[in-house]
Amino acid sequence: MKLRKVLALTLALSMTFSLAACGGSDEGAAEAPAADAGETAAPADEAEAPAADAGEEAPAAAASDLTYASIKLGEDYKDLTTTIKFIHHKTDREEDGTMADLIAKFNEVYPNITVETEGVTDYQEDSLLRLSSGDWGDIMFIPAVDAADLPTYFLPYGTVDEMSEYVNFADQWKDAAGNCYGIGYMGNAQGILYNKKVFADAGVTELPKTPDEFIAALQAIKDNTDAIPLYTNYAAGWTMGGQWDAYLGAITTGDETWLNQKFVHTAEPFKDNGDGTGAYALYKILYDAVEKGLIEEDYTTTDWEGCKPMINNGEIGTMVLGSWAIAQMKAAGDHPDDIGYMPFPITVNGQQYATAGPDYCYGINVNASDDNKAAAMVFVKWMVEESGWCDLEGGYPISKTAPTSFVFDGVTVVNNLTSLPGEEDLMNEMNAESELSFNAGGDAKIQAIVEAAFTGTQTYDEIMADWTTAWNAAQDSLGIEVKY
Repeated sequence: MKLRKVLALTLALSMTFSLAACGGSDEGAAEAPAADAGETAAPADEAEAPAADAGEEAPAAAASDLTYASIKLGEDYKDLTTTIKFIHHKTDREEDGTMADLIAKFNEVYPNITVETEGVTDYQEDSLLRLSSGDWGDIMFIPAVDAADLPTYFLPYGTVDEMSEYVNFADQWKDAAGNCYGIGYMGNAQGILYNKKVFADAGVTELPKTPDEFIAALQAIKDNTDAIPLYTNYAAGWTMGGQWDAYLGAITTGDETWLNQKFVHTAEPFKDNGDGTGAYALYKILYDAVEKGLIEEDYTTTDWEGCKPMINNGEIGTMVLGSWAIAQMKAAGDHPDDIGYMPFPITVNGQQYATAGPDYCYGINVNASDDNKAAAMVFVKWMVEESGWCDLEGGYPISKTAPTSFVFDGVTVVNNLTSLPGEEDLMNEMNAESELSFNAGGDAKIQAIVEAAFTGTQTYDEIMADWTTAWNAAQDSLGIEVKY
């Protein structure tokens, strides 16, 4: 499926989801790079990469010689003079001066490379449209494009094998030839934020390891404290599908191949395994918490910015968010030491798992001038290895050489393995055909779980049956072989 098909879906979804997504912030939405809705800036059928100007001056370095590994920071390109533009979703870091401070430090080493930045509020919606029109500059966080389209829009950093010596998750954005096109600005591990003091006050002395134990802990919080047991963040939108979907795969199955290699070929991926594992158990946690009244009083009025000081101050017990949120919650009040991070409460054969992967990934414009390609490559490498931005955000480490303070004990960290050769685009196609959009902006389906549980309009099993019907119909329509 080409980019224009993703854009067509994006534009269609905007009509459906516009009210649900209204007012949402992309401050954390990048934790699962995806597109969900969009605004028309260019016709979807015209989604082609812009051509480079024919009259550009001789480049500072031949593009074929430019790789991540070839650059020696602090030595190469010290005299390169140019201006590059970087668009991203971290509007909070534009507003608090962090981005300007990072660039100032970069310019201490590379004073002649001017870096212009733009924080885009609705990044998930706008990034694909900007990519199609060419209006994005030299560096962007890669949106949800097909692997086959990567060479059309982005410059490779080197091969995946080569890049794996320098960074974690080098295979996140790779083409069929094994080239790496994206490097994360930080990594995310997947667990649950919680307030340690709230748990202690509730009498919860051991972290829950199963869905039943987690619901029991939430009930204890409700019974013994004034805190909201589970804050859904329903109103923000991106905190729904963008977060809950991130636990699909190895966390809930213990199988690193399930998400990207077996899911699309599975006949009943949402069935009840009977042992508190799998996709069924994952989303049932949310349904049960809502049905039992273990969430905020009015889920429609949740406040993303407001929840940060609330959990810091002990007004919230838990929130389902990636590890990227730890730093924000710690910084939101006077009780940073009360913020904890637990493994997701699903145990497979006696073991709890966490996946770790990159957040949004830097991509360099393949159609930029060669001067700007070189400057962009230098800037990306400096940001990854020297800036300290990943650690500032509390992220799982990207660079294999930069220092890190990230700690996540009591869990086996695994990776969801990438798709099999020739099947790189099947998940995108299934998401579009089924309209379930797993890890691709499927906020509405998760919000629907909250609504159904709160109102009693659908049982959880009825929701899972609907998902299965849509999934099977998509498999039939796309001619996907059912193997499991």
